[in-house]
Amino acid sequence: MNQIQRIFRIIDPFSLRVRLTIGIAAVSALGLGSLAIWTSWKMQQFLINSYKNNIQQITQHLPYYVELYTEIIPEENGLQSAINNLSTTNTYLWVKNPQNQIIAQSDNLNKLPPKKVAELMNLTQTSMKPIAQEMGKSYFVMCGSSLRLQNQTVGTLFVVQDVTQEQSMFLVIVQSLGIGSIITITIISVAIAFYIKRSLQPLRQLSQMTEVISLADLGQAQIYLENAPSEVRELTQTYNMMLSRLFQSWEQERQFVSNVSHELRTPLTIVHGYLQSVLRRQHNLTEVQQEALATAAAEAERTIRLLQDLLDLARADSGNLLFRLESCSLNDLITEVVVMAKTYSDRQISIESTNPAIAAKADYNRLKQVLINLVDNAFKYSAPETPVTIKFYQQADQAIIEVCDQGYGIPLQHQSRIFERFYRIDEARSSSTGGCGLGLSIVKTLVEGMNGHVTVRSRLGEGSTFTITLPAYLSN
Repeated sequence: MNQIQRIFRIIDPFSLRVRLTIGIAAVSALGLGSLAIWTSWKMQQFLINSYKNNIQQITQHLPYYVELYTEIIPEENGLQSAINNLSTTNTYLWVKNPQNQIIAQSDNLNKLPPKKVAELMNLTQTSMKPIAQEMGKSYFVMCGSSLRLQNQTVGTLFVVQDVTQEQSMFLVIVQSLGIGSIITITIISVAIAFYIKRSLQPLRQLSQMTEVISLADLGQAQIYLENAPSEVRELTQTYNMMLSRLFQSWEQERQFVSNVSHELRTPLTIVHGYLQSVLRRQHNLTEVQQEALATAAAEAERTIRLLQDLLDLARADSGNLLFRLESCSLNDLITEVVVMAKTYSDRQISIESTNPAIAAKADYNRLKQVLINLVDNAFKYSAPETPVTIKFYQQADQAIIEVCDQGYGIPLQHQSRIFERFYRIDEARSSSTGGCGLGLSIVKTLVEGMNGHVTVRSRLGEGSTFTITLPAYLSN
């Protein structure tokens, strides 16, 4: 089974190369096979017709020879002499009178087994037209015709020719022709496979080139193929035009998001400030007014955070998101994040570390933003009574931070996409928790901007673990 799977990985049965090879090979096999069958049939017909013509000539010449012999010897002896004269090693003749009695037969007929002679006589009796018949391992061509001597019908002449040797040679030729056709089809198929593979190489190169194009090189990406067929060159031009249009669209979208986020953040910040100011003088407000203003302030703060995330992503896309990479004490940073989390939430959060002091090469404020996002994410997608744990340790030249929860877990099919922008596993749950699908995308962008990477491990019903790996700061 493993061998079959390995073959399927090497040879894709659904690829264009395999389909073209199978199609052309099938057409070649059909053409050569049909030609071989037609040639074999025509050869068989030619051989049978030549045997039949030979027999017919014997039946036509026998009366002439009988007349010659009867001028010298009695008529009954003349018929026997004529039959013996026309008989050969593989040709047998006999004559039956109207009473179905044999009045003359070739001497070599006695050399055949009596059973075979009886079978031949029965077969010739049923058909007067030339026919070919297989008997055991032997082949015979036989014919019967009325025999007239001196304008009188004296009986029926039967002629049988043994063509076993010729038929065996014919079968060998047919077998050789079949083997030759199979070998030819195999050679043609292999040659076609290599030719198609070579012909499709430009398409494979085009696929490989497009695979390595990232969002960062979209503006400068250009595909060039030399010595490619005209159709592939046209496809390459279409790809280049498409890449150019994609880059223009992406630039317009990025610029639009950046402008809108920047323009909206300032007035929303002012609105949020006024709302907070009014809430601080809440003794002049009714309970309903206080609740409404608190809701408005929370939504304004949430929108400001969303706009800030969009601005950060737009800056990262344009390469303007700056990082100040320096020695960063993970012990102090994580303690600060935990204190902040406990201030704004009554959730249980703990720290686990086996190292007394670990320093990472990172931007302190950006890494704090990453951890706050991950802790906030753990709070949102786990039950209030379950704890959240932050573990950190050093492994060789890497500093590793793990944010663990015992929440709902992430289905396996979603784990590869949760870091995409605006991707949410459960729309209903995300709406209820206030998520917009940007938190983990911001985490990935910031961590990769600090030369690290982030991964996730999760099981349904058991929780999730987000792992951040950063370069450790090694003191000399």
